[in-house]
Order: sequence, then structure tokens, then C-alpha cells
Amino acid sequence: MVAAREDSRPLVILANFVSPLTVDLRAASVPRRWSEQAPRKIWLTRPGDVLVVPLPLSESFRRYAFGRLGMSEDSVTVVTVPDIPRVPMAEAVAAHGLLEPLRALLRESPDARLLPTALDEACLALAADLGIGIEPYPAGGPSLRVVRTVADLNTKSGFRAIATRLGIRLPDGVVCTSANLARATDELLAAWKRVVVKPDRSAGGHGLRFVTRDDRAAATPPAAGERWVVEQYVDHNRAVSAQGYCAPDGVSVPFDGEMRMSGGSFAGYRSPLHDVPDVARAELATWTLALGRHLAAEGYRGPFSLDAVCAPNGTLHALECNVRRTATTTPHVLVTRLTGNPASAWSTGTFRTDPPRPFDAVAERLIAARLHFRPEAGQGVIIYTDRPVDGVGWRYVAMAPDHDGLTELETRLTAAFGGDDGGG
Repeated sequence: MVAAREDSRPLVILANFVSPLTVDLRAASVPRRWSEQAPRKIWLTRPGDVLVVPLPLSESFRRYAFGRLGMSEDSVTVVTVPDIPRVPMAEAVAAHGLLEPLRALLRESPDARLLPTALDEACLALAADLGIGIEPYPAGGPSLRVVRTVADLNTKSGFRAIATRLGIRLPDGVVCTSANLARATDELLAAWKRVVVKPDRSAGGHGLRFVTRDDRAAATPPAAGERWVVEQYVDHNRAVSAQGYCAPDGVSVPFDGEMRMSGGSFAGYRSPLHDVPDVARAELATWTLALGRHLAAEGYRGPFSLDAVCAPNGTLHALECNVRRTATTTPHVLVTRLTGNPASAWSTGTFRTDPPRPFDAVAERLIAARLHFRPEAGQGVIIYTDRPVDGVGWRYVAMAPDHDGLTELETRLTAAFGGDDGGG
């Protein structure tokens, strides 16, 4: 992945959280909220790169991040492309008149390549307009077929169809439209006490509704014409995920971990998996490799993830896949880059400061508590993204050589800053 870049070709890192790949862009507030995390892409940069983000980075965060990466602040060009409601970020570049300025930047780097967060059709057009390729594809790729395969597998229905073909265990469920959603929900509730109603295209838990036999009438009527998946709710004690990677020489599983969830939404991560039966962890890896081989056969290259839940008896049920860079991809790159050890234990979450504090004050408090990342120890806490919008919820990445060291580090972090409400 980016951490192992061996050539000197610069990247145009496009933080296109606003993409029709992940959510219906009519839900404008959702991708805008995700865009608040875009500053985290700074951890992928190398000297000569261009970072394209939907909001400006503070001087404090830039100084902090580049200092820890051992880079000068002027070694990376940051371009701000503000969100436009219902417009994919890759299209917003042209809408803001930024194509020519980007072309001018790239004239000195003719071998530059685009690295998007989400590979959508707008990215193909942007790369063509800029006259550059797309990382990590060879010249001429990816094809439109690959992009459409990616789009399909980022739907709940597309994943269920492929998972069934690959023998991946799924919860009992059906795909339906708005017209027959009520009937489908009633039929599933006749068999199961609780079901999950999911928009066909959504990410991060957006739009999920948990419905029981007693509260089905309280469900909000969906808009006409939408597609849905209704699934059995699987009682579980772990929400788990594995990261796969499709490379020209094969498919691998770089890491796995447990997802921290809040109300059905992703709220953080802890890697590697711990206290999960060996057979379940092996099955998760087997499923991830099978999905990766399918993607590779379709021409896909790059990262993807497979999400599942583990029942109390150790049985896994897969829920969805994310064929894009996810909320765990960049932290793993960061940890590998800072520690030099891709097998380090690490986590993401949120610590809170009350009252709100400026960025530099929070960074100094980490140092005073000896929680900051220290290269010689291979462990510590990094403030992962810029100052939070609410001023109090700071996203972090913690890393340590092993599970016990990570647990101790997060315990100290909680003691230093108070309660932890999760985060990504």
C-alpha cells in the first residue's frame, strides 16, 4: 500500500469522501459530515505529493503531522476543494475552476498518479482531465467495468449476491424495493424477533434501522423507488473486520481487528483481533481472500474490507464489504510508517477535552502525560485529524508493540482526558 511506496512517483491524494459510491448524495449532510475527517489523509503524503481535501488544514495540524512524518511543511501542496451539495468531489474540482491550477502543478510531475479514497466514475474523468493514471493500476486502467464492479459491491445487495456465490455465511435476508419493504420486513419478523433494515447503498451505519415485532409501525416510510436489504439481526459479542488487498501478484490480508460500534455505526477500531476463536478468525481471512480473488479477477487493484459479526458461540456472519479505502486503511499506513512494524497493535478512537482546547494545547498535554508517540519506544498516541468541529472530540491513533501495551496506553489516555466515546 502507500506505506510501502518504493518508487518516487508523486501522488495526487484525493479525499473524495463525497462520492456516490458510498451513499446517495441526496443525503447531503452525511458525506459532508464524513468530509470533516478528510485531514487524516495527510498521513499518506510524501514529499512532492498533492493533497486535495474539502476543507483547509490548520497550520497547527500541518506542523504537527509533517513534524512527526519528518517532512518539511512546504514539501506537500494542499489544495482545498469545498463540497458542493450532491456533487461528487472529483467533479467539484472542475466546478471550482481548479483543473488548470492542478494541471500546472503536475507539469513538473508528469508521472504523478491519482489516489482516490473512493474509486467512482468521476475519478476516471478527473484523472483523464489531468492526464495522469490512477494508483495502483497500470497504464490505461482501471476500466469502466472495474469501476462499475466496485460500485455494485459497495451495495448491500451486490455484496449478498457475490457472498452467496462464494459460500460466505450471511444472515437470513432479502433485497427489496420501497414498494414491498413493509411486506419483506413483516415476513422476516415472522421468523426473527429483530431485523435490520438497510439502505442498499450506505456506509458508516447511515440509514440503518433496527426493528422488532413491537415497533415495526414506528419505522419511517422510505422514499419511493429506493432499494433496501432487510436482514435477520444476529446476536453477537464482536463486530469484526478484515482488510484485504488486491495486488498484481495476488491477494493478501494485511490486518484484521474489532470494530467499535455505536448505535450500528462505526466508532473506532482495534487491531489485531483478540479474544476471538481461532476458527472464526481463520474463517474471516478465508472469506476475505475469496472476495479478493473475485475482485482481482474482475480487474480490481487496491484495498477492500469485509465486515462481519461474531455470535457468542463463535459463528461468523458477514454483513458487507467496502471496496475502497476505509476508516482503517490510513491508520494502518500511519502505524506501519511510524513504527516500521506492520504487526504492531493499534487502535482508533476519540478522547474528549472539556472545555474545548486549541490543537497545540491538546498536543502539549499528550506530551506532558507521556502519551505522545515516541519512535524509540514504538508506541504512543497520535492526534489523527485536525481540530474537531465541536471542539472537544479528538480522534486519535494509539499504537504499541503488543496487545497488553495497547490496553495500558488506552487506559492511561482515558485517565488523562476522561471518558472515551469511540471514534474513527
